[in-house]
Amino acid sequence: MNDSLSFEPPKAGSVVGQPVNRIDGLAKVTGQARYAAEYDLPGLTYAALKTSTIAKGRITRIDATAALREPGVLAVLTHENLPKMAQTPNTLAGKYAIYGMHMGYMPMTGDEIFYAAQPVAVVVADTFERATQAAALVQVTYEEARPVASYQSAQAEVFDPNGQGFVFDLKKVTRGNPQAALAASPVQVKATYVHAINHHNPMEPGATIAHWEGPDRVTVYDSTQAVAMSQQSLAVVLGLPQEQVRVITKFIGGGFGCKFNLWPHTVLATLAAKAVGRPVKLVLTRQLMFTSLGHREDQEQTITLGATQEGKLTTLIHEKTSTTSPWDIFAEPNAAILNWLYACPNYESSHRVARANVMTSTYMRAPGESPGSFAIECGLDELAAKLNLDPLEIRLRNYADLDSGTGQPWSSKGLKECYRRGAELFGWSKRSRQPGVTRDGQLLVGWGMATASYPVRPAQGRARVRLYADGHALVQTSATDLGTGTYTIITQVAADGLGLPMDRVRFELGDSTLPTAPASGSSVAAATVSSSVHLAIQDVWQRLAAMAVRDSQSPLFKAPLTDLTNEQDRLVLRKDPSKGESFAALLQRQGLTDIEGVGNSKSGEGFEADQLAFDNKPGTKQTKRSMYSFGVHFCEVKVDPDLGTVRVSRWVSVMDGGRILNPKTARSQIIGGAIMGIGSALMEATNRDEYFARYTNADLAGYHVPINADIPDMTVEFVDGHDPYVNAMGVKGIGEVAMVGSVAAVANAVYHATGKRVRSLPIIPSKVLGRDAV
Repeated sequence: MNDSLSFEPPKAGSVVGQPVNRIDGLAKVTGQARYAAEYDLPGLTYAALKTSTIAKGRITRIDATAALREPGVLAVLTHENLPKMAQTPNTLAGKYAIYGMHMGYMPMTGDEIFYAAQPVAVVVADTFERATQAAALVQVTYEEARPVASYQSAQAEVFDPNGQGFVFDLKKVTRGNPQAALAASPVQVKATYVHAINHHNPMEPGATIAHWEGPDRVTVYDSTQAVAMSQQSLAVVLGLPQEQVRVITKFIGGGFGCKFNLWPHTVLATLAAKAVGRPVKLVLTRQLMFTSLGHREDQEQTITLGATQEGKLTTLIHEKTSTTSPWDIFAEPNAAILNWLYACPNYESSHRVARANVMTSTYMRAPGESPGSFAIECGLDELAAKLNLDPLEIRLRNYADLDSGTGQPWSSKGLKECYRRGAELFGWSKRSRQPGVTRDGQLLVGWGMATASYPVRPAQGRARVRLYADGHALVQTSATDLGTGTYTIITQVAADGLGLPMDRVRFELGDSTLPTAPASGSSVAAATVSSSVHLAIQDVWQRLAAMAVRDSQSPLFKAPLTDLTNEQDRLVLRKDPSKGESFAALLQRQGLTDIEGVGNSKSGEGFEADQLAFDNKPGTKQTKRSMYSFGVHFCEVKVDPDLGTVRVSRWVSVMDGGRILNPKTARSQIIGGAIMGIGSALMEATNRDEYFARYTNADLAGYHVPINADIPDMTVEFVDGHDPYVNAMGVKGIGEVAMVGSVAAVANAVYHATGKRVRSLPIIPSKVLGRDAV
């Protein structure tokens, strides 16, 4: 890219920033949108899994005789006859070798059983019903051992991972002298908060169709949030060059983190297709979703706060214990948010884990920040109550003007404006300081609030833009759309950048043959993809500009490049916009049907000002900054004091998410995250039997999630979050920050309603009425 020439990003008032309807909406409601399990390939076959009935032990015998007699059955694959993988990630070293392969133990590579419902056989047949019937007939005999169910089990061995976490760094962190500061603190609060196991339960289950196009080339239609990572991982597992593995994901029916990585069912489907020589479809049942795609781990956090009589934090100590799998060390980094959210000179955090016979836990919306905020936001609320301070006031007294963990300035921080506007919308000034006294008839009424924050994580992505002389454009990247609106917002960015109507822009995504993009997760997709598309459009305009100044028939012939800019679909002189020409005229005169540009964007690592197209001071250098989204949730609950039932009756969220590309889809993101928080706070819990280490409610009849009747109308607003440092479009991301703090807002409201503090999730009626409340 020519550093001397830059073109402006879309300005306010264009389609960027407008509440445009989803362009994929019609395809979804009419059934035209094709999800991973909906490709009808010639010769398609169906796979069903046979899973273990024990959680620990060994397979001593598998008898597939009856299954193989069933009509239409093509194969029964077990650890004895499954095609071999080039590399099996059943050790930490193996996982690191296979990029993105946080998938737990790869089953059917041996006779050992590590968790309940572990796949032990794959049955392939010509229909789904025949495959399911045959799988039920496979007889498996085990040598059973007593499993460990969780970190709370008597036989569990809890240990300090000492920085050996597979994905997240779990090292102990100390700043200042927290123990001495605690001893000197006149006000202290210590409490333990328990978080239940949560499962993602997206509407679309995990699904894969694998199709081998010869012995060394495969196409996989997969429900994945990470097309490029899945391609890389599968290539290593299969021992193929990356370009001979194609992954396609055009639409996803939700993921929330459980579809971020490659999981065993995708590998098994691919190997089964190789074994039978025909395409194979494998769709997880709802029950298998609880044991196949990870979960948010069962965990407890003890937080100790020291403060002055005025409520200023002097020390913060955080200890977390959670369950991990037999082969992995995965734990959410809950302490991270405590290290930056509030100003505190002394800080300490540590993590402990215990191995148990469970499928590995994994990322779930705002991994670490969401459960971590439950602890710090409830702990701070308890400190406010002890000092008879308003919960909002104590947060303002501990407001962090710099990142406490690094000492760096923020790239931008609109949190105070979020507090002010949220309190105004909610009517917070009318809140009674005394808990348990506000009523609506027989119901107790409580108001709670909590801060939200989530980092702008580093991510890199590429995009390709092809502009045609007939006035339409094709935009391509391998990103995925989780259902959050990626199709729409990127079309908006491209249309504005090229000066075209949205219906003249076609956006293609979800195919590993397209330019590599990051996963849709960690709130990076909108920021990185929009920026890479914007930079690709800049590349197009710069190529057009170079063409124009060399063309003697152009009105811009011999004009200095730095004097040119773009205005809608035209190249013009900055000082005289009447002098210029359309890109179509320029291309047609050159005899070209199209021109192509590429863009490569990095988000979350900071930019020098001369890398920003919209910066007015080229050549200046910027200090490294901490980059985060911020926000606040306000919640009202009504509690029946006789039944212990809790209902959320009002909700307000105000967010600083940087530049908002589409307020309609962004609002939906915030509402969705808040609803997940309400579910986690009040009803979601997967129960694992202590003796057998099996889930006892592995379906949507037993695992309760919020429905429409559980959720009130929700008010969502965004503050102006201009941030010139995060990436080329100034987008921070809002997918995760939406959930951070939402659980604590509910829990704090329950305390205000009842005067009882429930520190164990979910807050079900028995806890509100029983001895768990303090």
